[in-house]
Amino acid sequence: MNWQVLFDYFRRHGLNDWAQQLEAEAGSWLVNHGDYARWSSALDTMPEMTNIGGTFNLPAVTVTGNCVDPAALRQAFQGLMPWRKGPYRINDVFIDTEWRSDFKWDRILPHLSSLESRRILDIGCGNGYHCWRMLAHSPEVVVGIEPSVLFNFQFQALQKYLKRSDIGLLPIGVEQLPKDLNCFDTVFSMGVLYHRRSPLDHLYQLKNFLVDGGELCLETLVIEGSEGRVLLPPDRYARMRNVWFIPSSAELKLWLERCGFTHVRVVDESVTSIQEQRVTDWMQFESLAQSLSKDDPTLTVEGLPAPRRAVILAHKPG
Repeated sequence: MNWQVLFDYFRRHGLNDWAQQLEAEAGSWLVNHGDYARWSSALDTMPEMTNIGGTFNLPAVTVTGNCVDPAALRQAFQGLMPWRKGPYRINDVFIDTEWRSDFKWDRILPHLSSLESRRILDIGCGNGYHCWRMLAHSPEVVVGIEPSVLFNFQFQALQKYLKRSDIGLLPIGVEQLPKDLNCFDTVFSMGVLYHRRSPLDHLYQLKNFLVDGGELCLETLVIEGSEGRVLLPPDRYARMRNVWFIPSSAELKLWLERCGFTHVRVVDESVTSIQEQRVTDWMQFESLAQSLSKDDPTLTVEGLPAPRRAVILAHKPG
C-alpha cells in the first residue's frame, strides 16, 4: 500500500509536519493485525485487468475492465469478507453488502453544497464507499480516515485497479488528526458521534478541521423527542458495544449551535429499515433484523427505541 500521494498533497498545502508524522508511522500501519497476511494474499491474488474504468454515480460503485481470470477476481474479493458498506460491482462480481449505503447517500446528497473542487474529509469512512461516490462530483481531493484494517484492505482492493490520485484512505483514528487542521471545505462524520464518550468534544474537533465557512455533514443515531431528550444506553444498543449518547434531533441541533456552528438544520430523519441493513451472501453474520425485538420491531432486543438516524448540516462561521 502506498500513501505517498496523500503525504505529498498535505505538504503542498502547508501540512508538512503532519505529513512527516504520517510517513514515520506508516511502516507500522495494519501489519500487526492477525489477519494481515490473509488479507494481503487476497490483494496479491487479484488478477490483472486492462482498459479499466470507474463509475461513481450509480448505487454500486463500479469498476470495469478486461480481466484475465474472472473466477480469480471473485475469489479475491470474497477473501475480504465480510463487506459491510456498499454496494460494489467489479465487472460481473456484484458485492451485495450488509448496508445499502446508497440509501443514505440519496438522503444526504440533495441537501449538500456543491462538492466540486472541494477538499473533503470523511471521518470513520468504513471501506470508503461514500468517498468513492463523492468522486462523481469532481472534488479536489477526498481523504477518508478509518482505523479498521479490513476496511482499509477493501478500499485498497478497488484502488489497486482504479489508481485514483484524488482519493485516499488513511488507517488512523480521529485522535491522530492535528487538532487545528482548518484545511477541509467539507467534513463528513457519519455513524461516529454515538461512539464518542464526549460528543461535544467530537463536534469541536469537526469544527477545527474545517476552513472558515466550511460545511459539516453529521449523520448519527437519534431518538424521537424535543430539546433535552438524550438516551444513554445502560449497556449495549441493538447489540452494539460502545454506544454512548443518542440525543433527539432537536437536542443535537442545540449541541452544534453551542459548539459555534451556524446555519444548523436537520435535513433528514428516518427509521433504519431491514431493507437498508441486512444479512447477505457477502456479510453472513447477524444484522439489523437480529437486533430488533421479535415481539415489537420498534424496539431493539434490549427494549430501547429501534435505530433512527438523522442528517444534520451546519457551517463553521466564515
